[in-house]
Amino acid sequence: MKNMFTQGRLAALIVLVVLVIDQVIKICVKTGMYLHESIHVTDWFYIYFTENNGMAFGMEIIGKLFLSLFRIVAVVLIAWYLTRVVKQKPRVKNGYIVCLSLILAGAVGNIIDCVFYGEFFSASTHTDIATWVPMGQGYADWLHGRVVDMFYFPIIDTYWPDWIPFVGGEHFIFFSPIFNFADAAISCGIIALLLFYSRYLNEGTHISSNK
Repeated sequence: MKNMFTQGRLAALIVLVVLVIDQVIKICVKTGMYLHESIHVTDWFYIYFTENNGMAFGMEIIGKLFLSLFRIVAVVLIAWYLTRVVKQKPRVKNGYIVCLSLILAGAVGNIIDCVFYGEFFSASTHTDIATWVPMGQGYADWLHGRVVDMFYFPIIDTYWPDWIPFVGGEHFIFFSPIFNFADAAISCGIIALLLFYSRYLNEGTHISSNK
């Protein structure tokens, strides 16, 4: 019983901390920068404010409303699974709980943008910085808000040598996606899950409730 409460508190703490950090960064960027404004930190790291309607790292594949609803359903399922894992016997390792909590927190962080930002913020443009507005006076309807991204790591920014066929002379940037803290939490959770806890996925973690 004590271990269940410990893992439950661990999961709740991780989700809370990730959400607070994610939203503080997003709100500071959205209310302090013009759209597509860039802050040079180092030659390989920029704070570059952009927004996207799609999935992680700026990808746009499916409709906005469907994506928002899909995210909500996914979060509910992850939260349900995490709750069952915390309650199950025998206990899983804390690292597995950390991975699931990171994924859950990141997903919730981006859902907050989609659900609320359109209703409570004015539009960010190249000439106007967004401000808080009364509910319903924002730039979009519920579930149609855009996700705020800001981390840009052009680790290698160069041109292909002219002698390389097809791509010679073309601009090349290694790791060009722009992402946010929630995206990073999801990615770290998934990568760690696959590297260190894949046996739980392969064997199938028991999710039956305690009796």
